[in-house]
Amino acid sequence: MEAFCFFLHLLFLGFVCSEVSFTYEGFHDANLSLYGAAYMRSDGILVITKDSTKLLGHALYPSPLRFKESKLNNSSSIVVTFSTNFVFSMKPQYPELGGHGLAFVLFSTKEPKGCLPSQYLGLPNDTSNAQYSTRVLAIEFDTVQNFELQDINDNHVGIDISSLTSNISEPAAFYLDNSTNNNKSISLKSGGPFQVWIDYDSLEMVINVTIAPLALQRPYRPLISFPIDLSPVLDEQMYVGFSASTGLLAEAHNLLGWSFRIGGRAQDLDISELPSLVKPVKVVHKKGFALGITLASVTLVFLFISGAIHVKRRIENMEALEDWEVEYGARRFKYSDLVAATGGFGERNLIGTGGFGKVYKGIVPSTGLEVAIKRIAQDSRQGMKEFVAEITSMGRLRHRNLVQLHGWCRRQDDLLLVYDYVPHGSLDDVLFDNPQQKKKKLTWEQRYKILIGVAQALLYLHEECEQLVLHRDVKPSNVLIDADLNAKLGDFGLARINQHGIHPQTTHVVGTLGYLAPELTRTGKATTSTDVYSYGALMLEVASGRRPIEPQRSAHELVLVDWVRELHSRGEIVQAIDPTMDEYNPYEAELVLGLGLLCSHSRPDYRPSMRRAVQVLLGDASLPQLPPDFYLEATGVATEYADFYADDSDPSCGKASSSMATNFSSFDKKVSSTQATRATP
Repeated sequence: MEAFCFFLHLLFLGFVCSEVSFTYEGFHDANLSLYGAAYMRSDGILVITKDSTKLLGHALYPSPLRFKESKLNNSSSIVVTFSTNFVFSMKPQYPELGGHGLAFVLFSTKEPKGCLPSQYLGLPNDTSNAQYSTRVLAIEFDTVQNFELQDINDNHVGIDISSLTSNISEPAAFYLDNSTNNNKSISLKSGGPFQVWIDYDSLEMVINVTIAPLALQRPYRPLISFPIDLSPVLDEQMYVGFSASTGLLAEAHNLLGWSFRIGGRAQDLDISELPSLVKPVKVVHKKGFALGITLASVTLVFLFISGAIHVKRRIENMEALEDWEVEYGARRFKYSDLVAATGGFGERNLIGTGGFGKVYKGIVPSTGLEVAIKRIAQDSRQGMKEFVAEITSMGRLRHRNLVQLHGWCRRQDDLLLVYDYVPHGSLDDVLFDNPQQKKKKLTWEQRYKILIGVAQALLYLHEECEQLVLHRDVKPSNVLIDADLNAKLGDFGLARINQHGIHPQTTHVVGTLGYLAPELTRTGKATTSTDVYSYGALMLEVASGRRPIEPQRSAHELVLVDWVRELHSRGEIVQAIDPTMDEYNPYEAELVLGLGLLCSHSRPDYRPSMRRAVQVLLGDASLPQLPPDFYLEATGVATEYADFYADDSDPSCGKASSSMATNFSSFDKKVSSTQATRATP
């Protein structure tokens, strides 16, 4: 009867398709194409990745499968019904933190480009999708909350269509009955096996995703039911399989069984035939049982003594801090590995020197990972407190415009931090003449892109993290430039973490002269607004090619912000643009300089939030035209500026008030022709 109904279904659609079906209850003899870290264990478990960092794994059915059939009455084709049933487990190295998850995938190519071992579940990123036109349908089971991709939590199931941002997602759970209110949460990172059913109905044009613990039967109600016509999404032929990556929070991704079918419902897996995640314990019944007990006892005593000696040595070497490693997800490297990676911290591998110490380039022998190793000098300002701050600040931060912390090492008084190697060094190196590196100065387009990247990083720290992070040391030497000239904000040695909505506390004044907000010296309270001030100083520096303070300059040009302010008052603000650039966009130049002055205003209630700054740079909000005397201390914020400040969500950045409008009698609202036309001279 089921086959007959299915045949009627096909006739109704007006096409006939050929069925494809396979079932693996264990993967002992499975015919699959494995890539990256994926392999088959001798016990029949398919490992997509083991629990090591920076791994990428793909396991795909070796041949492309035909997912579309043409209708008999015309030349158009539609995606046919398909279904899959599989059992998986994900076991994080640190269960409380989780790790990047697993995805069931349909790829338009067998070897998709742009897949990263550091994040995104091993899926192609948005840039590579656009470049290579890779078609992807992914059902993700994710145990990391990526704010950049708008993840709802760190334990969710989602459907992704040719994008890393889910079209729909739900917290991981299963329904106990058909009621929408009677569901039970499950923890994907628990390590226990879960069974998944994914069905696409070509008649209803809907994807259903159902998940439950392995011991339970298939729930009556799916977790996700997403109406969609997949015909525009999938190619005629697609590769089907699984994808995962580990990043810094390592997680093992295993498959115990998999069935798949095109043209109907996949065969249910026989749970009793699946390999077990728990290794069997052999019970020995022999006459020498007593002797075995004795030997075991001696072994335990030996292990106890060895363990005590090991702990004693660890204490003597000052290698404590395991609590940080577990809590913040930062891996501890062996000191010997870092010595080997840098050639004994030799001068040949030295890539930077600062007040904190030295930075070395190296390749970690055990992983082949190319890294930058920051070795903190014993006499530097960055002591043990700042070392801990950098680990705790960056351990859980994930954003494309932040330098990625891989881990740390401490051996007696030697403090080391391990980061991604960023080939172009710091913005300070790239922006200013460096005889050793002989780098060409940045173009205007590159500078504008870098400013947007730094702004987006600060927005993430201020508003999109679970906790509020104040960087407190935003400056060009702490902004690194990668191979694609993307900005990556780093050096969190002075950062502070606060709860959102908590008023800042008085602390020691830290930072760098020229980037310090003036109120810091009076109140000692760091806020998001003080970070905004530093960013404003950086904007002016990038646009003008001048440092914030240059003692060799004349008195009226000594301080950069004062000089640009004076040029603005004379209507000549674009004269501040770096004269070494051959060309620049006059609209963007005036925008950057005006926003830079606003962000670095001496009064914090005049500064916008980073969200508004990002909106202005991206063209989603307009910067109000500022009168020549806007920066005088006696003036207030005009009523006309209220809309500009109204959406600022950060209370520390201040909002415009109508009571502050009385000091302005009038100002020119006309947008200049330079602003109206984005022409490059």
